[in-house]
Amino acid sequence: MSDKVQIGLIQASHDVDGSEPVEVHKQHSIEKHIKLVKEAAEKGAQIICLQEIFYGPYFCSEQNPKWYDSAEEIPNGPTTIRFQELAKELGVVIVLPIYEKEGISTYYNTAAVIDADGSYLGKYRKHHIPQVAVGDKGHGFWEKYYFKPGNLGYPVFDTAFAKVGVYICYDRHFPEGARLLGLNGAEVVFNPSATVAGLSEYLWKLEQPAHAVANGYYLGAINRVGYEGPWNMGEFYGQSYLVDPRGNFVETASRDQDEVLVAEMDKKFIREVRDTWQFYRDRRPETYENMVELLP
Repeated sequence: MSDKVQIGLIQASHDVDGSEPVEVHKQHSIEKHIKLVKEAAEKGAQIICLQEIFYGPYFCSEQNPKWYDSAEEIPNGPTTIRFQELAKELGVVIVLPIYEKEGISTYYNTAAVIDADGSYLGKYRKHHIPQVAVGDKGHGFWEKYYFKPGNLGYPVFDTAFAKVGVYICYDRHFPEGARLLGLNGAEVVFNPSATVAGLSEYLWKLEQPAHAVANGYYLGAINRVGYEGPWNMGEFYGQSYLVDPRGNFVETASRDQDEVLVAEMDKKFIREVRDTWQFYRDRRPETYENMVELLP
């Protein structure tokens, strides 16, 4: 296995109005992203990550039961199966963030991880669920209406090219899970997101490079682009990027364009950085017990 791995990050706009039926959104977005995944593979990408709940708008801008119909089972749902076939066809690993349904009506914000031979490796469910207003028109990140908190821990997936961890959007504000992904062996962590200017942009290039440095891994951050109607609660400001274990930006995408970003990670560099900064050796978990106690 080569130390050099090509990472593909896909950021895209969603130009179907939220008033359209769920199936219209899904068909449009899935076909669009299949083309983008193929473009990434043509550019040499070996591990490709899509944006948060890639097959529709960021519907959490409103609280509407209509969007429950967009959820699917993982791995038995049609979208996961279709992208398994695509991964096998192209020989690439795909991190596939979709809306998951389990049982009759239990829902999670989830990413399936598909290996380069098309096999399903497992899934990560978003742990930290926001309920945050944006502006004065009643819009916001109303995710507690749609998602239960994740319950599968912080798995790392041993793919054909690298050991992959996943953190989703709002998770990035919490360093604890980022550390657990490193402890579990991640060489690269992906954070597929949907976040708007005026709220989080000042943190976008601070928190995730800090996770990469503190934990000695590469981190791929993905954000969608443009405005989404009818809510128009803010600009999804793109700027997807890959950052290395020293906090250097390897490549950064544009602010407002659909883009397939392909950048290189080097596993040898991970070892060099970890040999210099022995954070895992010098940590003191026996002194951190108060962190997991519930405060009054």
